Amino acid sequence: MSDAPETGTPGPDQNLETAHLQWDEAGQPISTRFADVYFSRTDGLAETRHVFLHHNHLAERFRALEQQPVTERRFAIGETGFGSGLNFLAAWQLWRQTAPDDARLHFISVDRFPLQRDDLQRALSLWPELRALANELIDQYPPTVGPAFHRLHLDRGRVILTLIFDDAQSGLAQLLSSDHPDFIHSGPALDAWFLDGFAPAKNADMWTPELFTTLAHLSQPGTTLATFTAAGVVRRGLAVAGFTPEKVPGFGRKREMLTAQYSEQQPAAAPPTPASQASAPHRLNRKKPALPWALPSHPGLGPDAPRTALIVGAGLAGCHSARALAERGWQVTVLEQHPRAAQEASGNPQGLLYAKLSPKNSPLARFNVLSLSFAQRFYRPYWQNGATCGLLQVATTDKERQLQTQIAQCYQATPELVRPVDAAEVGELAGLPVPRPALYFPQAGWLSPATLCEALLDHPNITLGGETTITELSRQGELWSARDLNNREHRARIAVLANARAVRRFSQTAALPLKAIRGQITQVNATDRSRQLKAALCGDGYLAPSDGAHHCLGATFNLHDTDTAITERDQQQNLEQLAQFGLEIANLFADQPLASLGGRVAFRCTTPDYLPLVGPAPDRAAFLEDFAPLRKDARLNLPRPGRYHDGLFINVGHGSRGLCYTPLSAELLVAHIEREPMPLDRELIQALHPARFLIRDLMRNKI
Repeated sequence: MSDAPETGTPGPDQNLETAHLQWDEAGQPISTRFADVYFSRTDGLAETRHVFLHHNHLAERFRALEQQPVTERRFAIGETGFGSGLNFLAAWQLWRQTAPDDARLHFISVDRFPLQRDDLQRALSLWPELRALANELIDQYPPTVGPAFHRLHLDRGRVILTLIFDDAQSGLAQLLSSDHPDFIHSGPALDAWFLDGFAPAKNADMWTPELFTTLAHLSQPGTTLATFTAAGVVRRGLAVAGFTPEKVPGFGRKREMLTAQYSEQQPAAAPPTPASQASAPHRLNRKKPALPWALPSHPGLGPDAPRTALIVGAGLAGCHSARALAERGWQVTVLEQHPRAAQEASGNPQGLLYAKLSPKNSPLARFNVLSLSFAQRFYRPYWQNGATCGLLQVATTDKERQLQTQIAQCYQATPELVRPVDAAEVGELAGLPVPRPALYFPQAGWLSPATLCEALLDHPNITLGGETTITELSRQGELWSARDLNNREHRARIAVLANARAVRRFSQTAALPLKAIRGQITQVNATDRSRQLKAALCGDGYLAPSDGAHHCLGATFNLHDTDTAITERDQQQNLEQLAQFGLEIANLFADQPLASLGGRVAFRCTTPDYLPLVGPAPDRAAFLEDFAPLRKDARLNLPRPGRYHDGLFINVGHGSRGLCYTPLSAELLVAHIEREPMPLDRELIQALHPARFLIRDLMRNKI
């Protein structure tokens, strides 16, 4: 089941330290760590409305979005201290009451000690008028793994909540598109701040000059801020960072609070100049900011630009990309060489939602767990029979047992995500004897990728153009042109290449380092005994529960094999792999002749580091010119962004994790396109970036 080696260095415990609470006589939560309340004992909701909603003028600003172009009807709020979520729910309620129906609210909140789900539910039960919103939040509330970003879609996509489980300063700093001082203001700016959290006297480590500076870097002239405190350290810190703080009457017994507006901003970074004309680079200290190569040099879409998109490829990556764009108002045409969607690597009858968790703290390990968590939320409307069946990752060797013990320790606080089970419980969960311990993923299971792709494309803003093989891409004015085998031309403002390794057929992306790995699955007839299998089993291979008539099992990994025909050798290998799950499973299909079995061959598309390529398409020639000095000294500070093909994007390289990776990858892709707040931290964004191999190879003097 794995197409990637275990890599990375030992990392910290994947579980955050959650909030420690006690409850007063009125049922309100109190932090035992900080000996402070989460909200006013007088009336927490009234306090939120007075401090954060009223003094950020949100009702008026939400209503004013009606006067903006449709593409500009969005608002972004940042918050320190998510706590019980009361501030968020109050802002969401106000958004519902005052904002246009087609507007979108981004709410980004950071918390170092998040509440556990049960505590969150208990705290929010104090506010009956918010019950419906609170229930939706609680239902989507992510597992407390981290430090990490978690993206939640609420209110049918009208509200997007990004929860950052991390220290306020380090977590919010990861929102910056670049930490290079010349490009510090280059990312999406927020419109308002809720500066909350425990009082400065109780939690001085949060209210620091570094935090105030980060707030400024994430703001633009006119960004407002409100906070319940009027402490001098806060007022002075905000002023130094470029805000203009003002004392105003506080709530209840608090005589004063602060409001502020951001007024200072460094000049925007100038467009890059050719390397021959650029200022002389200087040496970059290892502790200094990273190169801004991942920043695009072009300004992005203007408010009047046509919101039309071409997507090449109708597999999982293409269909998820199409749906994410369509739900943000884009008119999307999906161009697919086959008559229907999901006919290549995404076309297996059964696919498992599965992630390879690890005790390592590598980008690959972190992306796996965040993708799994996001996908489990995303797929809730799509599961067969309305529910998951669960997935058992069976420990088939002593080495695997040791690894699973380490993983179980890392994730011991999140049994809703994964938990260890002994052989007896494995048998109970599976419905058949499996004499091995395992990791159990209760919210995972199997889906039909083809059925899923059809459902994703079922949107009024999406048109599927089947039997359309694109042979050439070119930029014509402000539009991308895709020409097919029949010499028909398809045009749109942006193009997204989601056609796996076939992306290399285009001149703009021919050099991307992609490889194809052949995989063959076997389809066997279900029997009365095999239909008792209730959970998906995986190890070196997998076995899915019956779809009613058949089971899928496999799949082989053949890196250098290009044979497209089903082979008896691989059918036999897939059947023999069932022995890892025990004698009972191994004998389930022993009486079915090889010649009677069905199967399918497809080619997974992977990258050298087994992470997908998601983001803008780099202009290779420009990168080689602009960053050529890195060949001689990888630590040079070259203060210039990368040059990319304006309006051309990539979403490929998901390997055997398509079901798991593609929902979050599509969310990241759309954030790149729309210049929205990102759903992942900056390190992971760059770990997935299509230009990363260009920069690595230049630094290693390989190109």
